[in-house]
Amino acid sequence: MGSIVITTIQTPTSSVVEMVAKGRQSGLQTIVIGDRKTPSATWPENVDFISITDQFELSFSLATKLPENHYSRKNIGYLVALSRQTPFIFDTDDDNAPLASWKPRSFNTSARICKERGWINAYRWFSDDYIWPRGYPLEHTRHGTEMKITGALTEVTAPIQQGLSNGSPDVDAVWRLLQDQEITFSFAESVYLHAGAWCPFNSQCTWWFPEAYPLMYLPSFVSFRMTDIWRSFVAQRCLWAMGYGVVFHGPEMYQVRNPHNLLRDFEQEIPGYLGNSKICDHLAGLKLSEKSGDAGDNLHRCYETLIATKFIPVDEIVLVEAWLKDISGCLTKGGYGAVKRA
Repeated sequence: MGSIVITTIQTPTSSVVEMVAKGRQSGLQTIVIGDRKTPSATWPENVDFISITDQFELSFSLATKLPENHYSRKNIGYLVALSRQTPFIFDTDDDNAPLASWKPRSFNTSARICKERGWINAYRWFSDDYIWPRGYPLEHTRHGTEMKITGALTEVTAPIQQGLSNGSPDVDAVWRLLQDQEITFSFAESVYLHAGAWCPFNSQCTWWFPEAYPLMYLPSFVSFRMTDIWRSFVAQRCLWAMGYGVVFHGPEMYQVRNPHNLLRDFEQEIPGYLGNSKICDHLAGLKLSEKSGDAGDNLHRCYETLIATKFIPVDEIVLVEAWLKDISGCLTKGGYGAVKRA
């Protein structure tokens, strides 16, 4: 049974209710991770709501190390799903509802191939509007690499696949402050970005398959607006070592965005505006293992580098190592899984 993972500090939103119902139709279970601010509520059928108190009772060492009231507590949801031997995880947020066309995806998918290198703005493949994804370097928004697609639609294997969201898509505060508007992406053919092509992906509408499970880790000691974006850079670099790229699909969700203070978002995105390109330069220069099963070791190497270059505090490595220990227990046959502490 595939899993949907969400974290929230709200009672069930209409988007969550729609997502749960859609997932249930396809045989998926929804795991909702609460936090200290999450109010008590009655959750829809087929939802496994795990309060912060319940999280502390699980056998995961990461549960007591993650900060409270932080998006990174979503890591617990990933671990719970993995402990149940889930064949895939759909990663989404509590303000995203599925479109009628939404359906579970598979590790093998059809896409057009983009062999360009450098910064690729995948949003422009699906829209003629002047738009870019959150995490895309501002210095490339006007003059970034154009997408050049070669060949016909073909089958590819991709352990990470990003779908887009209509309505209020995932963009940065600069875009919202200057030209905020509703966006409807086209249902263009999916596109596969080869190794060497950087494009940030988010946690709004993302499919993860077993080969990439160790790469799901969301860092804690970074800005809230950067945690999933910097994860995406680490994940992409590790994918390249595994011989994979990332697939971007057309719209699968519709976002009715939760209230945000745009100036606060801008403030939290400043580390990215100043650092995204530099981070990727450092990651691109790493020599990583190409051996099957070394994704976790490569993840650790990436975080060592981001700590050494002072993008992330040294405190992060303790959580990374706890994650790798926990995920090893989940993925190893007979591992402890999501059981309560003895």
